[in-house]
Amino acid sequence: MVTGKDRQKQLAREHHERQQAARIQRERVAKRNAAIGTTAGVVVVIAGIVAAAIFLTGGGDDADPATAAASASANPAESAAAAPAEPLPFDKGTGRCDYVSDPAGGAKDVGKPDPKVAAAPAVMKIDTNLGVIEADLDGAKAPCTVGSFTHLASKGYFDNTKCHRLTTEGIKVLQCGDPTASGSGGPGYRFVDENLEGASYKRGVLAMANSGPNTNGSQFFIVYGDETDTLPDSYTPFGTITKGLDLVDKVAKAGVEGGGGDGTPKQAVEIKDVTITGKS
Repeated sequence: MVTGKDRQKQLAREHHERQQAARIQRERVAKRNAAIGTTAGVVVVIAGIVAAAIFLTGGGDDADPATAAASASANPAESAAAAPAEPLPFDKGTGRCDYVSDPAGGAKDVGKPDPKVAAAPAVMKIDTNLGVIEADLDGAKAPCTVGSFTHLASKGYFDNTKCHRLTTEGIKVLQCGDPTASGSGGPGYRFVDENLEGASYKRGVLAMANSGPNTNGSQFFIVYGDETDTLPDSYTPFGTITKGLDLVDKVAKAGVEGGGGDGTPKQAVEIKDVTITGKS
């Protein structure tokens, strides 16, 4: 015979098991995350997948993963209809890119880029409070990425924003491009990964941060270390720093605010303006 006291114990045990299951799920997801990513609030990470909504169960420790999974798959047709569109790769025949809406990442709305892109080399100048950083952009190998940056720069998207993340251990990068400086902001659209075959992340490389495959938005990182080539080839390399890398070195030397090897740079890096021009 089950007493009220026994029932209370059973409920307490089940509650504890749900908490443990949720914790284990979070730990598993965290281990899958790569080092570079954005935290756009969708299922998509200064990492392969560091997104806020990566925890599909939605709630806290009391959430039951099994129940959440069951309700999520209860209506496959409805789930498929609600799935966001996947961006298409660059079409060489038409010279067009595919920029698809991503409302969850819309930190600053400047519209979508013109799908017709130049697919040609360009030069990017980043004017910061510490000086000027310049980069050669590879529009031939990463046409949609360069097309997007050209659009964002022309709309003043990066103006008066801060580089929000510095890593000084393992990977060595400075990450920028989020108007909210929280790591969760984006332009409200996303596009395909590019130039990943044989991708290398050595000192001076400019690459896209993302939250998983084909989730590029506006966040990017500058590699300042010589040992960052351990990153998986998941982040679109689209340029090379040609001037100002010494400024990034100074920021790295100052370290992370509050200590540690990953966080807000102690030496603030404020982007005043970004301009992109064709390369002669």
